[in-house]
Formats: sequence, structure tokens, C-alpha cells
Amino acid sequence: MGQLSDEVDELVAAWRVQRPDLDVEPLQVLSRVSRLARHLDIARRGAFASHSLEPWEFDVLSALRRAGPPFQLTPGALLRATLVTSGTMTNRIDRLAAAGLVRREPDPRDRRGVLVTLTGQGQRVVDAALTDLLDREQALLAVLGEGQRSQLADMLRTLLAPFDADDRR
Repeated sequence: MGQLSDEVDELVAAWRVQRPDLDVEPLQVLSRVSRLARHLDIARRGAFASHSLEPWEFDVLSALRRAGPPFQLTPGALLRATLVTSGTMTNRIDRLAAAGLVRREPDPRDRRGVLVTLTGQGQRVVDAALTDLLDREQALLAVLGEGQRSQLADMLRTLLAPFDADDRR
């Protein structure tokens, strides 16, 4: 059995011929990451759509679900968890509340504040969507053994950590 080959190999080979003066080695990794991201996006959108969710809805609902009981966060905490503006978050909370997936409640620690709480329906929807998402993501990674998945996760963490550190500043 020969070595695996993909479209990136062809792309890199063509650039090496056309631009031998350039080091096109980064394309070996980053073009594959980019292509994999497209496949992941398709899988994610499919998982969410099968539960009548948009990706942004899943992001908000999953942030609340990860918070643990009583599954509530301030709008500010949701902003930090989802990286959107306050106006965008207000609109998203309004839409999720209208759909019965979250509700606003007064914050007992701050008379002027509110807490966004995941409803029972919201929890059922996000749990089902997460299960479907993980099934699809497992399928994407099925060609890798457990050790390979762990090694890939470690390498990607090494690449991403500096960006995450910059985002926290």
C-alpha cells in the first residue's frame, strides 16, 4: 500500500514547480487545517440544523449548559463565552427567549442585573444537539487511532495557545 495522497499534495507540488524560490511547507499543515475546518463546519451545521438550531444558538445554549445547575449566566459572561458584542448578545437572548429556550430572571446579587437561564426545553435541545455533534465529530476522526487523536490535539493546542493568550489580553 502506498502513502496516502490528497489535494494538498498536488497543490504543494504545483507551487514548488511554479515558485521554487518560496518555502511552501506551511501549506502542508495549514491548507489541510483549512480544508478540515470546512468539513467540520458542514458537520456542525448539519448537527445543529437537525435540531432546528443555528450555530450561534448552540453556542449560547451550550455556554449555559456548561455552567452547570442552575444553568444560568449573566449576559456579560455570555459575551465572554461567545465573543460577540453586547448588542448582538441582547438580540440573541431575545430570540432564544422567544423560542422558549432561555428566560431572563432578576439577579438576586444585583438589583439592576439579570441572569439568563436555560429552560428545560433549552437543555433538552442543546443536549440532543451535542450528542449529534459528537457523533459527527467522532466520524470525522475515525481514521485516527486514540494515540494519534491525542497527539494531534496536543500539537493543535501548541499552535492555538499563543492566539488564545493574545485574546485574553
